[in-house]
Amino acid sequence: MFKKTIGNDAKQKDSSNKKEIETEDQKEFKNWLKSAEKDNSEAQYKVGNCYYYGKGIIQDYNKAFEWYSRSANNEYLLGQNNLGFCYEHGIGTVKDYDKAFEWISKSANNGCSISQNNLGKCYYYGIGCTQDFYKAFEWYNKSANNGNARGQYSVGFCYRNGHGTIKNYKKTFKWYTKSANNGYAEGQNGLGFCYENGIGTTKDYKKAFKWYSKSANNGYALGQNNLGICYKNGIGSIKNYKKAFEWISKSANNECAEGQNSLGEWYYYGKKDYKKAFEWYFKSANNECAEGQNNLGFCYENGFGIEKDDEKAFEWYFKSANNGCALGQFNLSTCYYHEIGTTQDYKKAFDWVSKSANNECAKGQYCLGYCYHYGVGTRINIEKAINWYRKASDNGIKDADVELRNLLENFW
Repeated sequence: MFKKTIGNDAKQKDSSNKKEIETEDQKEFKNWLKSAEKDNSEAQYKVGNCYYYGKGIIQDYNKAFEWYSRSANNEYLLGQNNLGFCYEHGIGTVKDYDKAFEWISKSANNGCSISQNNLGKCYYYGIGCTQDFYKAFEWYNKSANNGNARGQYSVGFCYRNGHGTIKNYKKTFKWYTKSANNGYAEGQNGLGFCYENGIGTTKDYKKAFKWYSKSANNGYALGQNNLGICYKNGIGSIKNYKKAFEWISKSANNECAEGQNSLGEWYYYGKKDYKKAFEWYFKSANNECAEGQNNLGFCYENGFGIEKDDEKAFEWYFKSANNGCALGQFNLSTCYYHEIGTTQDYKKAFDWVSKSANNECAKGQYCLGYCYHYGVGTRINIEKAINWYRKASDNGIKDADVELRNLLENFW
């Protein structure tokens, strides 16, 4: 009986503790709800958040939308921003890009730094408005100068790519640094990229590794891939294949297209498991990674992990090439040259190998030299042939040395 009584007390205590843990969020929700029903705009926004995240109440997107609407109509800036977000993504309502733009604009024009970045995004991608990089940059800049870490990253991104402004790598580095120091994982990855590649700063692999680590540990999938690559290749760290595989796998499973391509390469080159390599390349390609699309095309062309299919090889090389992958552009040119999955067309072969060469693909540089040398898809131009053979030779293509020697012996 004594033990039984203690047992009952313990159960009651456990039950009481469990109840307190379970109702902490519920109490907060009830308090916000009371204020919200009295027309407090901030409370209405908070209740919307509770329904959106399922905090203290069962998740309900329709009710989240309803409370964000009330908050927005009561002029609460974050409520207006979140209402715009709901319209943009069809959360609790039908997608309506015009209304998304309208509400995000209201919030941004009233000084909300989060909305200012989001309005920049609307202009950047043409969401509910005409695409306009200059206006995108203008709003990103406002957000950044108001201390928003995402806005700071966005400004850096524009400077890096020359979107809405002149390319300026020093300013890219400056804004990525601010974003990274303000804890934004994408900014931390961007800063790591700057240090790795010497963009706006001196190359520093240890700092690249440091910032990729922060980004990865903050859950950013591309940062996880880049950290994995660092461990794989010993960039700023000692090589550690176990950690490399772990981080690349995390990235891939977090739906990062680049991570999926990296994992495909791991299986292709490392474990020699072509079926798994194909599976990951396929995921990467369908998530619009240009390198993954090229690798998928290569699998179809050569029958790695899948039955050979020249038409599909051509299809994926074509996508990769149009998405800017230099190796994809080279492989597409070879399809046109050798009639792989398409009709032979020397002019198109020349056009695509030119793009590949100008995008620093060594194989493309050699083949472009060959085109000028022998008049494939263009007129013979020995001077240009020599120029491209030299570039290819500098980039390690041995066949270019042979062709270059022959040319120089015969023409000079």
